[in-house]
Amino acid sequence: MTLATARHILVSTEEECLELKSRILGGEDFEKIARAYSTCPSKHHGGDLGQFGPGMMVKEFDEVVFSADLSTLQGPVKTQFGYHLLEVTSRE
Repeated sequence: MTLATARHILVSTEEECLELKSRILGGEDFEKIARAYSTCPSKHHGGDLGQFGPGMMVKEFDEVVFSADLSTLQGPVKTQFGYHLLEVTSRE
């Protein structure tokens, strides 16, 4: 089974997600943005979700995590929880 580690930022609107994405792409620190803006409890860990396998996250999230290039900012990804920015940090 493939396992991945990822970090994410969860917000309620696509607009906020896009604004945060441009700030990160402009050089701001992902972890600091996650701690300040994410509505997920993972914000206390800079958005780090740890290691997980396929099917452990919602479908839309899984599709990106198990197909996207490593260490590239992805999103907005819309799920039932809101809009995510995510970055796959490893996959094995």
